[in-house]
Amino acid sequence: MSAPAAFFEFDPEGLKAWMVEHGLPGFAARQLMDWVYQRGISDPSQMTDLSKAARDLLTRDMRFEQGEIRRHLLATDGTQKLLMAWPREASPREDSITTLPIAGESAEERRTECVMIPADGRKTACVSSQVGCPVGCRFCASGLGGLEGNLTRGRIVEQVWRLGRLEHVDRVSHVVFMGMGEPLANFDAVTGAIRTLNADWGLGIGARRITVSTVGLPAAIRKLVGFDIPVTLALSLHAPTDELRRQIIPWAEYSTIPELLEACHEWFQKTGREITLEYILLGGFNDAPEHAVELARLARSIRANVNLIRWNEVDGLPYLRPDTERVHVFQDTLRTRGVNTHIRASRGRDIKAACGQLRHESRAH
Repeated sequence: MSAPAAFFEFDPEGLKAWMVEHGLPGFAARQLMDWVYQRGISDPSQMTDLSKAARDLLTRDMRFEQGEIRRHLLATDGTQKLLMAWPREASPREDSITTLPIAGESAEERRTECVMIPADGRKTACVSSQVGCPVGCRFCASGLGGLEGNLTRGRIVEQVWRLGRLEHVDRVSHVVFMGMGEPLANFDAVTGAIRTLNADWGLGIGARRITVSTVGLPAAIRKLVGFDIPVTLALSLHAPTDELRRQIIPWAEYSTIPELLEACHEWFQKTGREITLEYILLGGFNDAPEHAVELARLARSIRANVNLIRWNEVDGLPYLRPDTERVHVFQDTLRTRGVNTHIRASRGRDIKAACGQLRHESRAH
């Protein structure tokens, strides 16, 4: 007996083919997508314009919510975080990397995080693309256990859908691939998910409201240049020199900052979209005025703005959160040199909302 199909993995053509294969009319695919994506209903018994035979078959042979919510935390600032558990499956479609279970997780599941951030009228979903992370940035909780696997297209989409179903959310307006994992290392699943997020038949989120954040893979950035949906690109730079960057980002050994900026320049030339340089401030490490001067030079060499991020403390890591005055001096140094610079507000610190924190600490206790 075959395993149930996973709804969020389908596009309209694939779902229609599945319907017809199972003896249902092809037009029922559009009805089903409308119920799930537009009305937020995943229980076939409530889909009143489908036949009873269709509802019974979907209940038996279609799986809608693959992930289970292990923890749901609400911060004082309204940020909500979900710790999601996904079944471990051997099918290549469901899981492209086979790994052993780790401490804190059962043999049947793997865990990721996603976050809903309400701010300035926006409802931003921050989602994961992988289980763990292969990059291993020294300051980040996501990669402390290494990479355990890739999330499929459907499991990425499901995170956004589940966040949109939370109380007080109603509809997701923006999506950022800034959760666990390196999105461009799971290219096909991420771009497939973006198609569903952007499509009228899916969640209908505008391309400019979808941001892909990468630590820097020049070849993958160039591959994304050819992607037909003009999303926003963010480069996780985090240091103004290769020497400093290699101390905190292991993958910096494989590409230099000039190589990354050249790929980003090609992105701008093709898309006309300005790059965002993400820069996490680690107290006493990369937050001095001279670092800001060098960062300004890099930002002016391409069409880029800078997003400054104050580091959120992670148990067991040796870095310091910079003080507020030092952060503002850093920002002013950039602005006086003509660089559009913003300080990202620290959201959800009381619920460990930074990338990988909740999963890391839930495994440690």
